[in-house]
Amino acid sequence: MLCHHYLPTLLLPALAAMAMHSSRRALTRFSGLLRQRRAIHAAAQASTVNDAEISHFSRLSSEWWDESGEFSFLHRMNPVRVQFIQEKLAEIARDEAPDGGADIQPGTILKGLDVLDIGCGGGLLSESLARLGARTVGIDASDANIAIASLHASADPSFRLSSSAFTLPHSSNSRNSLTYLHTTTSALLDPTSLEASPLIVPRQYDVVTSLEVLEHVSNPAHFLSECCSLVKPGGHLFLSTMARTPLAYALTILFAEHISGKVSKGTHTFSKYVNPDELLDFFKEYPPNEHQKWIEPSAKTYIPRHQAEVRGLIYNPLSASWILAPRNSLLGAQCNYIFWVRKPYAPSTI
Repeated sequence: MLCHHYLPTLLLPALAAMAMHSSRRALTRFSGLLRQRRAIHAAAQASTVNDAEISHFSRLSSEWWDESGEFSFLHRMNPVRVQFIQEKLAEIARDEAPDGGADIQPGTILKGLDVLDIGCGGGLLSESLARLGARTVGIDASDANIAIASLHASADPSFRLSSSAFTLPHSSNSRNSLTYLHTTTSALLDPTSLEASPLIVPRQYDVVTSLEVLEHVSNPAHFLSECCSLVKPGGHLFLSTMARTPLAYALTILFAEHISGKVSKGTHTFSKYVNPDELLDFFKEYPPNEHQKWIEPSAKTYIPRHQAEVRGLIYNPLSASWILAPRNSLLGAQCNYIFWVRKPYAPSTI
């Protein structure tokens, strides 16, 4: 749920020097973690919710909308994330339009789409997507996060707001559909889980987002599978997380948590970071019992443009802003990155 500084190259030697003063035991453990490959291929069936992570972010829930606080870098990153989502959807829509899609614009591409934001936190992304016309559902396993998200959205009369936290009358000017639910992906996929709820939400979505969440869940393979099940055939899944690299460790843990103190200690666990190639490999094998995979398994040296894309997210401290790295540049995705993949229209079983 949190991503941080991309520091100037001149600072990296200083960070490395600080790291060298850590204990031998810590360095040995870090080296071991770096060599590990995060297990996102096992078909784990246990809950994906990590209670410790939920408790941690629940304690920070009141800071979600403080643009200079704990989540300041997410506030700065959010426009770039939304830009990538809009441009990717528009690109695919143009490619599939019979007339070439000259009238398809990123600014209107989300209008009328059903969008699910998994791990919505305080609603930074959910509100942005809803304002762009998407029928947005934000879910989070933290009831405190849902309460904060709902409270913030309730102050904007343009939202037609529904929430499991509380109910408010709709403004006569409400035009943007936004629903918040204190629930999990597992519960959404359970046909009986929401029977008692007055809130009606889709079972599958045109777009599913889960940004800065994957590095905080237990059983990532099962979590990814649940995300995939919530995507309509032909729909889109957007993920963002952090690569398990020395650079990511130096910036997001050593510097952000222990040196600058900009982020609470314990927010990140390096062993939970996921490299881009691990996500690519997962979708080259998914679904496990179907012939048609989300990404063509034979694509060894390239990423099929209509199936997946990786873009690094790089922070420029001089302008205090984030930029997107070139398409599918794994070198540019050594710390924060965003990942897009598309669900096939007609999977065929073996």
